[in-house]
Amino acid sequence: MAFLRDTSGPQPFLRAPAVVLWLILALVGAHALRVFEFPDLKWIAIYGFVPARYSSTYLAQYGANPGSFLDQALPFVTYIFLHGSWTHLAINCIWMLPFGPVVARRFGPLLFLVFFLVCGIAGAAAHLVCNWGSPAPVIGASAAVSGLMAAAFRMLPPDRDSTRRPLEPIFSTRIIIWTVLWIVVNVIAGVTGLGTGGGVQLVAWQAHIGGYAAGLFLAGSVDMLARPRGPSPPQA
Repeated sequence: MAFLRDTSGPQPFLRAPAVVLWLILALVGAHALRVFEFPDLKWIAIYGFVPARYSSTYLAQYGANPGSFLDQALPFVTYIFLHGSWTHLAINCIWMLPFGPVVARRFGPLLFLVFFLVCGIAGAAAHLVCNWGSPAPVIGASAAVSGLMAAAFRMLPPDRDSTRRPLEPIFSTRIIIWTVLWIVVNVIAGVTGLGTGGGVQLVAWQAHIGGYAAGLFLAGSVDMLARPRGPSPPQA
């Protein structure tokens, strides 16, 4: 990739913006808290994303109350910070390192975090639509990281000077190729069961695609918010 070609100094992921490193630290801290303080899988059932919680038959089928509006809204965010193992966590953190810095430098810390969460929420929504009524919890930051990856694709190569180049158009050849490849890989994962199955889904391919789509299509709007306003044109 173009942003990895410069070998004159530390690569971008080795000098990542502080917000990316703090986000990774938050993911690590959340996983450590779950593993050492709340090892019971009930924690995942409550704060993981369970599509069945939003089904009208949830109470009758599972004998559990889906809870208040807040109880049902929180898992759209909290599932991002839960991981099934240290390996699962490490994969998502390493995956974030090439793409998170590209997005963080362009959007700034606050918009970067909001964008990350929105992509994760979009991934959960996509998974909910495709798996309505499923009792299997979904956990992990991969949908949110997929959104960062999509946005980074539109930003590459990063700016080398003070001029901010426009984002790559969504329907450019490069973006279409990357998008098709990403969809194919995830569909294969879904059809073959690669990385999924059992009670807890560590890799939810529909969530990946949902997060990626959010990152791809929302990057332009967020970039407009992040773009500094230029000086006003001179008066006649």
